[in-house]
Order: sequence, then C-alpha cells, then structure tokens
Amino acid sequence: MYSLVRPLLFALEPEAAHHFTLEALQVLARAGLAPSPDPAPASCARSVMGLVFPNPVGLAAGLDKNGEYIDALARLGFGFLEIGTVTPRPQPGNPRPRMFRLPAAQAVINRLGFNSEGVDRLVENVKRARYRGVLGINIGKNANTPNERAADDYLACLRKVYPLASYVTVNISSPNTKDLRDLQQDAALDHLLGMLKAEQHRLADAHGKQVPLAVKIAPDLDAGQTVAIAGLLRRHRVEAVIATNTTTARDGVIGLPHAAEAGGLSGAPITARSTRVVHDLCRALQGEVPVIGVGGIMSGADAREKMAAGASLVQLYTGLVYHGPALVRECVEALCSA
Repeated sequence: MYSLVRPLLFALEPEAAHHFTLEALQVLARAGLAPSPDPAPASCARSVMGLVFPNPVGLAAGLDKNGEYIDALARLGFGFLEIGTVTPRPQPGNPRPRMFRLPAAQAVINRLGFNSEGVDRLVENVKRARYRGVLGINIGKNANTPNERAADDYLACLRKVYPLASYVTVNISSPNTKDLRDLQQDAALDHLLGMLKAEQHRLADAHGKQVPLAVKIAPDLDAGQTVAIAGLLRRHRVEAVIATNTTTARDGVIGLPHAAEAGGLSGAPITARSTRVVHDLCRALQGEVPVIGVGGIMSGADAREKMAAGASLVQLYTGLVYHGPALVRECVEALCSA
C-alpha cells in the first residue's frame, strides 16, 4: 500500500507530508481502521536498561515531537516508541523550508531546530494516550538558553517527564541548535551528566521508581572523542547511549539537489558512519552501557548490521519515509529470526 501512496506524499512539501501522514494515521487509528500487527513472539523480547522490550525495533525521536500521535504510532508494530525532542518552553524552530528529501540517495536533510510546543504540552499529550508500552522521552534545551545554563533546561524537562517516561534521552547531538554539540566535549558533558544523575537519584526517591537515562550522540565523532564519551558514560553509570543522530557530513549526496542545504543528513548515506560509531562505542564501553543503534536503517539487513556491531536495540525514522510501515515488520522479522 505504501508504494502506491508514496508518490502522492512526495508531491507534497516534506514537512507538510510529514504532518499529513501522521494525521491520516491518527484518523485511521481512531476509526479502528489502522492495522494492528500480530505481537512478536516472547522469544523476540529484549531486556535493556532494566526494561523489557517486546521486540528490539523502536521509533526514533523526531517523528512525534510533541507526543500527539502515540496511540496511532503504537499500531505499527514497534517494540518501543521515543517521542520528542521536547524543550522546556515552546519554540518555533528554524524558518521554513527546513526539511528536504534527496530521493536518489534515500536521504533527508532537516534543520528543524527543536520545534516544540514545550514540555507541559507534551506531558498533557502523554497523559491522554492509552499506550502502555515502553515510552522514551527525548529532552533538549531551548535555542536561547546559553550552554552555561543548559543543565537548567535539561533538569526542568527531566523533572516534568520523569513520572511518565519509561526512559529519558538527553539529546546533546542535534546539529540544528547552535553550539549544542559542544555539550559532548569532556568538561561540559561531565558537568551535565553529574547534574542529571544527581537529579535522577532524587526523583527516584520521590517517585519510588528508577527511570533510566540515555544520551544521544552524533555520528561525527573521531575515535578519541568516542572513547572519551564512553569513559564518561561508564563513570556516571548512564543506563544507555543512542548512536547516532544526523550528520553534518555530505558523503554520498554531493551534487544531488538540496545536498548543499544546511542541517542534519539522515538515511542511507549515514548507515556505515552510524554503524562505525556503534561498533567503536561498544568496544570502548566493554558491555557496561548498552547501545541503541539508529541511523540509516533502511532494511532488515541494516538492522542486523547494527546488532552485529553490538547494538542491543535499534530505532527507525528516515527509513520509514522511503519504505513505509512495512519496514518495521521487516526489521522485527530480521532480528527475531536471527
């Protein structure tokens, strides 16, 4: 079905197509017309971060930034969902146009810039949702918050989403918020993780439950940076790391229409780059921190490669743009039959 609909969606401006698709899925779900996939066999379940995932294939952050479509997305067969990135205060993000397809490379460039209705709206949406599966909530900082005060924004979001999240992801790797990636540097990351872990312990006592923290990193790290980040994740006992976000590199798309647009590149061109970071991280982490692999998963074979590199779980986003919901089933079958 998606192969028939895709030309119509691709005739729309990418951000408009994004919202149209989600709204259509929502309407179908509310009318009881959206397909509900068969549950994965018990042997497909994975235990990661102290949580049980029905299958290892999740939705990456970015598709549902405000948690508006949780119940509709839950019908696509994912083992877990991650919503966000959400910021403490509402912000419009960068000016449009800010999303571009590169079909010849099965890629997308976006410079959305943490467009968000704010954490209070996201919390309201999550409370209304009926979904009771594993839900990650991805948090960030507002664009006008200087890095010296970034921890304040992350802590504000953490406090509000903590009671509702299965796990919380700290996004320090989007290329579309000025200077955000500087938070991956040693001293800045050490400070931020120290603040977040201290608050996590306080919130665990207050709410009577431990909500794991994950950190999402960029694919544009050299081997030394990857090892340094791994050391900090181990020292602070962070529960997981998500590798990777989008890339600022343009390998594989040079000369294509829109390739010169500013923003983060995702899709098939970053498959190998992301998998390399997963492999390097897993080697440096020595099994102490699980890795969630995301970036350029366009097929079941790509998902298997991420797991072979050491990932415990995988996430999809841009692959869905090009292959539709059938990609979820393909990846689940590839990983559960392996």
